[in-house]
Amino acid sequence: MRAVAAAQGLTLPPDLEILDPEELRPRYVEPLVNLRRSKGLTAPMAEQQLEDTVVLGTMMLAQDEVDGLVSGAVHTTANTVRPALQLIRTAPDAKLVSSVFFMLMPDQVLVYGDCAINPNPTAEELADIAIRSAESAVNFGIEPRVAMISYSTGTSGAGEDVEKVSEATRIARELRPDLMIDGPMQYDAASVESVGRQKAPESRVAGRATVFIFPDLNTGNTTYKAVQRSANVVSVGPMLQGLRKPVNDLSRGALVDDIVYTIALTAIQAAQSSAAPRQATPGGAG
Repeated sequence: MRAVAAAQGLTLPPDLEILDPEELRPRYVEPLVNLRRSKGLTAPMAEQQLEDTVVLGTMMLAQDEVDGLVSGAVHTTANTVRPALQLIRTAPDAKLVSSVFFMLMPDQVLVYGDCAINPNPTAEELADIAIRSAESAVNFGIEPRVAMISYSTGTSGAGEDVEKVSEATRIARELRPDLMIDGPMQYDAASVESVGRQKAPESRVAGRATVFIFPDLNTGNTTYKAVQRSANVVSVGPMLQGLRKPVNDLSRGALVDDIVYTIALTAIQAAQSSAAPRQATPGGAG
């Protein structure tokens, strides 16, 4: 790493700690076996699994030796999330792991969820995604006004998909009456004030939404990429939510800026959960 840096004309900070995976692996064999003994994991199997740098980094996080993990530049989302679910596990009050993107619009930052993890969440899961996304917004200084996105606003349309969003809205409101959550709501009704006044005049969210919860992965992923590319908007994420400790996933097409943004998100998450963060470890981010 130092040779590569020197070849690129970069000077690494003298206090930068570079760890050799070959030297680290043996000390995590026993802790990994203890964590996965109920699944029949043996020491030889643990040694083999620890050859994967994501598993190694996740074990460092599980052992509280680092505060966060960033992976995905050379790994799939599944390879990043699976070890986290097995070794870090979800937070006690979370139903599932989900994600948000921070969309850096010209005059404000919007939160989009879930655009990366859950293909077709149930109403209960969609409610959990809404609550987690609202909490993520608060943690990053954004006042959450949550719009549950659908092809219908209020009762203007009907169908199974609309009913799911309507039920998710009811559940989320019941669980968190302190949050501003409204839906079902079309995207224009949620984001454009004049349209919101026309389609949902009684709503405190319509036309002013800051958190957009999409009904499924197909809708969410398509929308965030359409907005990102068509409006030339910077999107930061995905940031995972619902885990006990910060683990975040990069696209395999990630640019340097994307990696830096994701590391920054992870550091902020870690700082919020720990008064004295130690270090963040990359799981294939380089």
